[in-house]
Amino acid sequence: MRTIFLNGSYLPETEGKVSVFDRGFLFSDSVYEVVSVLDRKLVDFDGHVRRLCRSLAELGIKDAPDATAWLAICRELVARNGVEEGMIYWQVTRGAPTDRDFAFPPEGTAPTVLAFTQSRPLTDNPLAVRGISVVTLPDLRWGRADIKTTQLLYASLMKNEAILRGADDAWMERGGYVTEGTAQNAHIITHDGVLITHPLNRDILHGITRAAVLPLAAQRIEERPFTVAEAEQAAEAFVSSASGFVMPVVRINGKVIGDGKPGSATVQLRKAYIDWARRTAI
Repeated sequence: MRTIFLNGSYLPETEGKVSVFDRGFLFSDSVYEVVSVLDRKLVDFDGHVRRLCRSLAELGIKDAPDATAWLAICRELVARNGVEEGMIYWQVTRGAPTDRDFAFPPEGTAPTVLAFTQSRPLTDNPLAVRGISVVTLPDLRWGRADIKTTQLLYASLMKNEAILRGADDAWMERGGYVTEGTAQNAHIITHDGVLITHPLNRDILHGITRAAVLPLAAQRIEERPFTVAEAEQAAEAFVSSASGFVMPVVRINGKVIGDGKPGSATVQLRKAYIDWARRTAI
């Protein structure tokens, strides 16, 4: 049985309990992070801690564990659950006041702190061999996609809409421009070898994997919005995320990208990222 961390204690997952008045449950008043595990080590740990701290600060949630505490929690969960490859999810809510209220709870209300693991193959992912297909759907999320909150309902709806349409996932678009995937940053490579990726602003999550991947690319990089039409006509396309690393996209809205197989630049970039992740994991 999996061991989780909840509010200072390591527990069997069946014993984890959170108040019905917890603001994460009632209002999605919470943030989270996802850290990859390779060879029992943590990938880009510092980047994920920094982004978690930024998310907490943007929402004004206080008294979460610091970087040293998170590192200890992650390593203990990896050891207790025997995770060779997989993920560790962290979640911090504003806590559990005594009743439901739109107003924030009193100062000193302790946050709810949760962490749990998922063992899963990351490097030998069959999707990386065949590539994935995506459809573009309207991006109707709230205006602060740059904060990694647990307000994931719309992204979940779009993921499932994509599956109903016969695709693996969705890319969201506003005004004809792609913002990002349901849980990934989106990128294309043009026929003249330019890697185009959406700039960092409030429309997208500031991906930790994105930040690590771009310096590894051999292509010239343009950080600008790209249109759905540009994506459909690209030489290659891919997504980046903590759980998928660099994942080739071979079909967009039913249109084949390149020859319908993962492009050589994307394959090389995935390998370069995995090599970097293994080398730098702690």
